[in-house]
Amino acid sequence: MMRPEYISAWALPLRKAAFVLLSFVFTFFVVSCTEEKVSSDPALRLAFSADTVRFDTVFTTLGSSTLAVMVYNHNPYAVNIQSVSVSTDYFQLNLDGENDRNRLQNITLNGRDSLFLFIRATIDPQDVNTPVFLTDSVCFMLNGHSQRIILEAYGQNVHIIKSPTRYSQELEYHFTADKPYLIFDTLSVLGSTTMDAGSTLYMHAGTSLYLHGEVKARGTLEQPVRITGDRLDRLFPKVPYQMASGQWGGIYLVGSKEQQTPDTLSYVEVLSGNIGLFAYSEDAASPRRLVLANARIHNHARYGVVLQNVEANVYNSEISNCASYCLFLSGGRYVLTHNTIASFFGYPYSNLNIHTTGREDVPAVYINLRDSVAPPASVRLYNNIITGARLNNLVFDTVFASDYDGEFANNYVLADSVLAPWSHDNVYGTKEDTVFVNTHYLHGEYKYFDFRLDSISPARGVGSTVYALPYPFDRSGFPRQIFIDAGCYQWQPVW
Repeated sequence: MMRPEYISAWALPLRKAAFVLLSFVFTFFVVSCTEEKVSSDPALRLAFSADTVRFDTVFTTLGSSTLAVMVYNHNPYAVNIQSVSVSTDYFQLNLDGENDRNRLQNITLNGRDSLFLFIRATIDPQDVNTPVFLTDSVCFMLNGHSQRIILEAYGQNVHIIKSPTRYSQELEYHFTADKPYLIFDTLSVLGSTTMDAGSTLYMHAGTSLYLHGEVKARGTLEQPVRITGDRLDRLFPKVPYQMASGQWGGIYLVGSKEQQTPDTLSYVEVLSGNIGLFAYSEDAASPRRLVLANARIHNHARYGVVLQNVEANVYNSEISNCASYCLFLSGGRYVLTHNTIASFFGYPYSNLNIHTTGREDVPAVYINLRDSVAPPASVRLYNNIITGARLNNLVFDTVFASDYDGEFANNYVLADSVLAPWSHDNVYGTKEDTVFVNTHYLHGEYKYFDFRLDSISPARGVGSTVYALPYPFDRSGFPRQIFIDAGCYQWQPVW
């Protein structure tokens, strides 16, 4: 039989353990009861992570991205949310997994607890083509008082181009400015393509334009033609999705043809795709002819402008921020005047890496003069700016520089000196030069890349009046007079 002193030795720690366990259970029970006590105090209020939820432009019938708001009960007692509601059908709610409006009532929210509220906007087609401003509010009823989260959205009617095969084909196509086009599937146009001033094309992920016939994009300074991705929401509160590259495919001008007039893309903005513009002629003896004027080709995950076996006149255009070459030329004949070709793509030129990759090792301009397939290119560059992240942003790839059929004059360039008879009156810059207003994306300050000239830019006064004569106005409509700056933007004291 066990002796009494041994029983006492074993019992003492057990009693202590039991006391601790009972104390914990009692404390937990008391605290739980306190938290779960539902208060009807009319002074209690909920708190929200945002008092206003704004949706960027929402295409009718398609719906928006989903935005989230946190609903907090900072009070020590639980509360009963009698109802959560909106007054229109434009906005859909999901409160902690429940999206049935009829069941968004009598919701208990414990003290010091929170709920997720998800909001989505879907807007029916309107009778007008201009954006329509719509507003509503999420109403929370709590102990006889209402609290509201304001909802705002712009609804936009669109022409939708969509095919069951993910590939649409047309004999010809005329894009008008009455309302934007939402292109869900790659569009191939066998005949002529016309884009009126003010027309806007929103390209869905993976889609491209293949234009086989004559192309006329007739934008103006006040009403440019705009081609960009269809994500109009935001990556982050201060970062529009439009700042992300690689959202869609590209524009392809394909096939050789006899043209009475050249393809003309004037005041066209092509933004945030994989490739901005790719023009290619299979038959070098019958090349496509192209005029690219006053354009902005910006923020592409691969190339900006690729021209192969093409006869092109490119002027007053900004070709900027591409992960690979901003401009690639091979075969054909090219004249480029008063263009700004600059690539400061990705980190460290942004304190938020909104691009798919950096671009430290790729020149802004690559001119291929020894491709065995294409005939040697003839390239004439006048009054341009060529610069970027690399120390050498211009490559003439040839072993016969002295026999080159072209001219390189009155340009500002960050590159190795071009020592050849056809290169003269150029200014070669350094990494320390302040050329533009801004070559970074600064997230905290919300400053985006701005390739207009700084007041101390070494590109000022570099241009020749002779080459500037056919282009008396810059891309922004400012006059060029006696003091001719390189690039597509003449410096103005109003910057």
